[in-house]
Amino acid sequence: MMGMRALPAVAGALVALMTTLAAPCNAQTWPQRTVKFIVPLGPGSGVDITARVLADRLAPRWGKPVVVENRPGGDGFVAITAFVSAADDHTLLFTPTSVFTAHPFQHDKLPYDAADLVPIARVSNTLIAVGVPASLNIGSLAELAALARAQPGKLSWAGATGATDFVFEGFLRGSGLDIAKIPYRDAVQAVNDLAEGRIQLYAAALAIMRPQVQAGRVKVIAITNRERAPTMPDVPTGIEAGFPALALDGLVGLFGPRGMPAEVRNRIAADVQSVAGDADVIARLSATGQLVRPANSAEFAAAIEQQRATIAEVAKNLGRKAGQ
Repeated sequence: MMGMRALPAVAGALVALMTTLAAPCNAQTWPQRTVKFIVPLGPGSGVDITARVLADRLAPRWGKPVVVENRPGGDGFVAITAFVSAADDHTLLFTPTSVFTAHPFQHDKLPYDAADLVPIARVSNTLIAVGVPASLNIGSLAELAALARAQPGKLSWAGATGATDFVFEGFLRGSGLDIAKIPYRDAVQAVNDLAEGRIQLYAAALAIMRPQVQAGRVKVIAITNRERAPTMPDVPTGIEAGFPALALDGLVGLFGPRGMPAEVRNRIAADVQSVAGDADVIARLSATGQLVRPANSAEFAAAIEQQRATIAEVAKNLGRKAGQ
């Protein structure tokens, strides 16, 4: 049995250990243990693959394991809540910003504060494709608009949650297109229905559509990104197609907790930018429907604010107000 005299020493050691674990690190000492990336999407998604590619490259650079934890569901709330609750500078959120930028206009109350998500580094821009069934014989947004105006209320589009759906709804309203919205929870099911012609329009990450595009059953007629994709040089952007309202870049990157020291964020951002610049990493991420666009904390934050401003303008046009 442990003697009474040993108890204070043991208690002191435990307190010291807990203090060490809780104390914020500086750029030289971070990381001190395993780093976790929480991802709000399931395994196999473009964002999940991107997170795992980066984790594999960053682990040897940081000298600690980097693990990816998938927390899909709940319109992103499951992952965001897990991240915020951790309150740990070794637990980071790896996410597309479209998961949360429309939240204030879609929910009356949020289980987190926007200030809890501190931008660290942008990694990529997800390619967001506008797809139609190949059987529809539509080759452009202009042709789609003409068909929709000739048959008001006859066409349908797959609706989901998030910024992409929000902007797409704004595009339809602003263009005067009467296309019925069919709600979906499962993006893969939406793409399958698109391929079968059960719906006629869907805007989603290219990674989700790619199998049906490669099978020749879905045709991509535009992307919402502000620049063309090198992997699809003949596909115009929404702006180029004459529909400036259909403009949204799918920003993907890392977030840290409130209070994370700027020097640690800068250290992580520099490492992410270095790793993301590797030719092999660029090739692997490009194959998942990503435009590799690494950026530091300030640049990432500015891009997020631009996306938020776009969403706010769409919300205004749709007559929606922020819940908080």
